[in-house]
Amino acid sequence: MIDSALMVAILVSAMRTATPLILAALGELVVEKAGCVNLGVEGMMLVGAVTGFAVGLTTGNFALAFLVGAVAGAGFSLIFGVLVLVFQVNQYAAGLALTILGGGASAFWGQAWQGRNMRGVQPVELPVLSDLPVIGAMFTRLDVAVYLAIAATIIVALVLTRTRVGLILRAVGENHDSAHALGFSVVKVRFAAIAFGGAMAGMGGAYLSCVITPLWIEGMTAGRGWIAVALVVFATWKPARLVLGAWLFGLVSVMQIHGQGLGLAVPSHVLAMLPYLVTIVVLVLISRDATRIRLNAPGCLGKPFRPTA
Repeated sequence: MIDSALMVAILVSAMRTATPLILAALGELVVEKAGCVNLGVEGMMLVGAVTGFAVGLTTGNFALAFLVGAVAGAGFSLIFGVLVLVFQVNQYAAGLALTILGGGASAFWGQAWQGRNMRGVQPVELPVLSDLPVIGAMFTRLDVAVYLAIAATIIVALVLTRTRVGLILRAVGENHDSAHALGFSVVKVRFAAIAFGGAMAGMGGAYLSCVITPLWIEGMTAGRGWIAVALVVFATWKPARLVLGAWLFGLVSVMQIHGQGLGLAVPSHVLAMLPYLVTIVVLVLISRDATRIRLNAPGCLGKPFRPTA
């Protein structure tokens, strides 16, 4: 029987671990809804992590750290946008190049901050929810970025399905030639989507370096950018399923840490692999319906746009 205090601690840790994934994956979802595939999420998260940490450590202002991380991620993503939308470079190759560039750039910029740590973001108590039995204690230990990620999920879902902006974005992603014929600027819409995706990835990276592990370590994203990309596809471009997949990853990550603490007779590197393995296996199982994936996938996903006029 799991003690209630331990259960709350596990849930809090799982939601915090999932938050950078949710932020980055939501950004990638919007990018893919516009018809582009940006595989550079890992690189953008690293750039956001190092810039966010530098600002957070220097100023002590975590709101500013997240903002700068988002701006850095957005600016870095525009490299992908220029390559893909202006020079018509293959999207998959450009995304992989962005990941490599982001890893190298963050390692170079982060040399001055390597190994330094800082005070993390303090939790925010929600008065009404914190009074709930058992799980109420959880709402006294979550920070504002966790709530921001949940709110962002709701906002993205509503914008994509209930607003004119979302309709235009989806139209560009479904059939860019028709959208262009109707007078919509496909390039501008995709640039905006790519910048938004970069901002969300950068914010996710800043959360990693300022909250989860409030220090800068080279390559600290540890493949989370790739998990974020996988979440979008396996969640069939549905924000709610994306969040559930991220929470699953967070829960398994926390459980494997507890497993190591209990001294299970399993090699530590196998336990460290479990969050990635379990998340991918479960998401593959729940997305086995190929018809649903084809129906939900944007029609022009990954296809270059060449305006005829």
